[in-house]
Amino acid sequence: MTAYSLSALRAVALRTQALHTANGSEPPAKPENIFQVVDQIGCVQIDTLHMVRRSHYLVPWSRMGNYNPADFDGLMFGPRPQLFEGWEHAASIIPLAEYRFQKPHQRNLREHPTNWYNRWLNDQVKKDFVPLVLERVRNEGGLKVSKFESEGHQEGSWWNWRPAKVALEFLFSQGELMIAGREKFQRVYDLTERVLPKWVDTSEPSVEERDRFWVERGAKSLGVCLARQAGDYTWMKVTKSRPHVETLIKNGILLPIKGRLADGQTADLVIHRDNLSMLEQAADGAFKAERTTFLSPFDNLFWASKRDEMLWGFHRVLEAYIPGPKRVYGYYCLQILHKDRLVGRFDPKLERKTGTLILRALYLEPGVKLSERLVSDIAAAMRDFMSFHEAKELVIERSEPAVFGKKLIASISTQ
Repeated sequence: MTAYSLSALRAVALRTQALHTANGSEPPAKPENIFQVVDQIGCVQIDTLHMVRRSHYLVPWSRMGNYNPADFDGLMFGPRPQLFEGWEHAASIIPLAEYRFQKPHQRNLREHPTNWYNRWLNDQVKKDFVPLVLERVRNEGGLKVSKFESEGHQEGSWWNWRPAKVALEFLFSQGELMIAGREKFQRVYDLTERVLPKWVDTSEPSVEERDRFWVERGAKSLGVCLARQAGDYTWMKVTKSRPHVETLIKNGILLPIKGRLADGQTADLVIHRDNLSMLEQAADGAFKAERTTFLSPFDNLFWASKRDEMLWGFHRVLEAYIPGPKRVYGYYCLQILHKDRLVGRFDPKLERKTGTLILRALYLEPGVKLSERLVSDIAAAMRDFMSFHEAKELVIERSEPAVFGKKLIASISTQ
């Protein structure tokens, strides 16, 4: 079996992630195009960190450039929603057509009181707050946690959540409630029967059917991957994903291939049959990745464990949760994608009052040549990134090498 080249593997991995189009050639930034991006990559992870826009807004920007985040919100909370907040890779935004795959987990929470979530809910919360909270939502409509009194809240509990918050999250995880909106990023909880559109399929799959769907979805969205990585897209343990991968290979849905990795070694990989012709085209040079953009540390491209190192020789890190003195790159680094390479990273902070985007650190990866074309392409992406954040000024506090930052500032000022 002939091994596919690293460039072909990268091209497919980026194309299945909608990260291949040249800047300026992407679809218009309309709600339907935002939905197409989310639908193609499966879901988008929600995260609370917001040194710049939150990660779930960054992921579509990386793929289509400047757009109105209100259009994304409208896809979840507008009059004709197509997306919902649920659990897949983590807390995620997911196409409503896949809502039914939430139901096995919801049933498990209802029927098995010994699981960790029910153990988290002490008897007092179950007895006093869960019925009360559900009744208030039923009678009053969508509510935030702040609408509930905080009596009985004990400091030191997990995340210091007050009992009403615990109850709301439990009812949400059970499927009794859905997220009907966000106000300053605070969840608004309402009855599922009032939020979920009537057209959504609510038939419950078996756990096996759900897991197989998620493994196939993961493999297809990743483009190419190790067999054990197919379940990483939904944080599924290898012991659980392995039999599904084997069945999908046996049924000809996943196909074994060989590919050259970033370290020069050859590895046994799998590809979804729908992506095989794409790989053949990439191997023939019919298309290449052309995009220059910046990727959130929570971007879907990095969901398969160690695939950043495997295909790009790059180690993506998130250092927000480690002490400052131990950080190597910075609090919240975004990765710089240039065509089919990950060429650098930067640690941004948006000063919203002054409209200043600060790069507390900017790095070029070892071995990357600082060409005029590279600088120009990154500068163009940075201008669009600034526009997306309504930033009028860029400040680079530190650059390695120093000439990188100087050339980037100069290029931005002349574009």
